[in-house]
Amino acid sequence: MAFNMDPKKCPMPAQDPAVRRHNFDEVALGYTAEMAVNEAKRCIHCKNKPCVEGCPVGIKIPDFIAQVAEGNFEAAYQIITEDSALPAVCGRVCPQESQCEGRCTRGIKNEPVGIGRLERFVADWHRENVHTDPAVPAPNGHKVAIIGAGPAGLTAAGDLAKMGYKVTVYEALHVAGGVLMYGIPEFRLPKAIVQQEIDGLKALGVDIECNMVIGHILTVDELMGEYGYEAVFIGTGAGLPRFMGIPGESLKGVYSANEFLTRSNLMKAYRSDSHTPIYVGKKVAVVGGGNVAMDAARSALRLGAETVYIVYRRGMEELPARKEEVEHAEEEGIIFKTLTNPVAILPDDQGFVGAIRCIRMELGEPDASGRRRPIEIPGSEFEMEVNSVIMSLGTSPNPLIRSTTPGLEANKHGCIVTSGDDGDTSREGVYAGGDAVTGAATVIKAMGAGKAAAKAIDQYIKNKAKG
Repeated sequence: MAFNMDPKKCPMPAQDPAVRRHNFDEVALGYTAEMAVNEAKRCIHCKNKPCVEGCPVGIKIPDFIAQVAEGNFEAAYQIITEDSALPAVCGRVCPQESQCEGRCTRGIKNEPVGIGRLERFVADWHRENVHTDPAVPAPNGHKVAIIGAGPAGLTAAGDLAKMGYKVTVYEALHVAGGVLMYGIPEFRLPKAIVQQEIDGLKALGVDIECNMVIGHILTVDELMGEYGYEAVFIGTGAGLPRFMGIPGESLKGVYSANEFLTRSNLMKAYRSDSHTPIYVGKKVAVVGGGNVAMDAARSALRLGAETVYIVYRRGMEELPARKEEVEHAEEEGIIFKTLTNPVAILPDDQGFVGAIRCIRMELGEPDASGRRRPIEIPGSEFEMEVNSVIMSLGTSPNPLIRSTTPGLEANKHGCIVTSGDDGDTSREGVYAGGDAVTGAATVIKAMGAGKAAAKAIDQYIKNKAKG
């Protein structure tokens, strides 16, 4: 096979920024088969496979890419799904630049291979061309409960189902998917694709019970007692928003990013016939610099805002959001107010947000995060006229599970404590992973935690059966 030594990735086709800023259709349009084959031929199949080391779920990346290069797209899909339950999702939202692609040998001197783009292509090709259900494994006579139908819970459920376990997933919301449904906008991750991935898990025999708030309707103890589950995995995510504690945060028009995105994504506030419309205003300030902040800012634009600011206390170089998301936001006209920090939100004469008072910052020495610490510049306060403020400052786990499960240890941040990477908690037979353990992190890291926990649960139940 002839290698493609082009120093740059094959560009990803995308909607025109002037068009997409007014719709919720997916921005990135995906590779054609020809593009995918050409990009796959950029992989030089190095012996040490650093890309695999960079993948939290250990996808055999060179193997699937080799199949793509030969035009064997279904074979590539089967290789990916040996390790990943959600390839169409990961191909779209994984931070590949800091994981698999960040380790790619081609990336040392040139651009890395577009691993995420190839994964997305393969998953989409399978969805559009293959319509047979997967083979259901023979049951092993054991059953496991999963709490939370987000990336961690769905991954654990899929892996356990493949091992023959009877798996039931309990989800608090009315639809499965967790942050994939309520947190990530349609223009980045179409919800129909999420549901098709979940349908694949259901075809494996996974039962999903929605509108089940564990800790309220049922407890962990009840699941392991009268319901007879031999192990429980907690993958409830981190949905409790944080605020700054500055004056004016209780004004009408102030949202957490979690609420704003949930109402937009899950409750379809962007539709003209929505029963739960959301107030946006002409000018919006989004406080924060991560992927969630970009999602909120770009959603606000699509919901009718004329001007949207990203207000971030560090500089552009320190933005934690993916480079691609920042570039897309800039292309769509989002204005970045960096080295800027809010000190108060000011009301208008109706009790709504009227303005936000900020102070300019400069960067000092690195802090515990390794980034240079932002320091206020005295006397540099100024005001910006805005109608809405969206706080995107991170989230922490909901306390419901830990408060209703005696003996379940949590740390000072409210995260469930586990004894290692396998998700083993202070309660026998109870495992946890994803944002409920780490606090808000990435989809793929949550999936990696679900995968590790599934393996540990399998070993635990087998050891218990041996006596």
